[in-house]
Amino acid sequence: MNPAKRFLRSRSTSGLRLAIREVCNEWKLYRRHQRARRDVPKFLRTGTPLKLNLGSGPNRKAGWLNIDLFHPAADLHLDLRERWPFPDGSVSHIYSEHVLEHFEFSYPVPHIMAESFRVLCPGGVFDVGVPDTEWAIRSYGNPESLFFSMARSTWHPAWCETQLDHINEHFRQHGEHKYCWDTETLTRSLRRAGFTSITRREFDPDLDAEFRRMGTFYMRALKPPASRQHKHMGNELAIQSEISSLTS
Repeated sequence: MNPAKRFLRSRSTSGLRLAIREVCNEWKLYRRHQRARRDVPKFLRTGTPLKLNLGSGPNRKAGWLNIDLFHPAADLHLDLRERWPFPDGSVSHIYSEHVLEHFEFSYPVPHIMAESFRVLCPGGVFDVGVPDTEWAIRSYGNPESLFFSMARSTWHPAWCETQLDHINEHFRQHGEHKYCWDTETLTRSLRRAGFTSITRREFDPDLDAEFRRMGTFYMRALKPPASRQHKHMGNELAIQSEISSLTS
């Protein structure tokens, strides 16, 4: 250990050092996001609506704008927790596969939903796939079920031995998972953001990753026509007004 690290360790706690590392990491992410923002205009010059592949990782989609804060294969390294540098109504289709579970439910999930709704054009499509938590929970108590068989052989690390080990790994994934989803909960979040025609759909081999076919559930939602958007905004304003009157 070099002298600087030795001095820091002797004058701080493990919690403080962790917080410092987090601040340094967030600074790096901020700079990466800002650099990516400067590249956005070149993707808007065509004048045609974009298709966004959020959290693309190595799974690039041809004809899509592949966005991932970390993976070098992405077209743009944007931080989805920040305001997205795309104009209102400039996107026709948004795709997200095994991404939403990596964000906290209270924030930034509502922000990601709101930004998706904002940048989509009327009638635009939002496709999302997340780990199937309903399947995992229903499998508990049946260690020979397909879920636990796949978890032991393919998905989870060797340290997972008991059923609860595997359930915890599904929910947490080394701390990377922040929230797990089922159809009811995801539908509610999409509806609150203003989406309509929300349905659970089948795996689509032309859109979804084959290696995620098992263990993932997919949903599709639409941004309504402009007239229905105004109605949704009016309802939201009415609710906020009622809340304000009750708390004033």
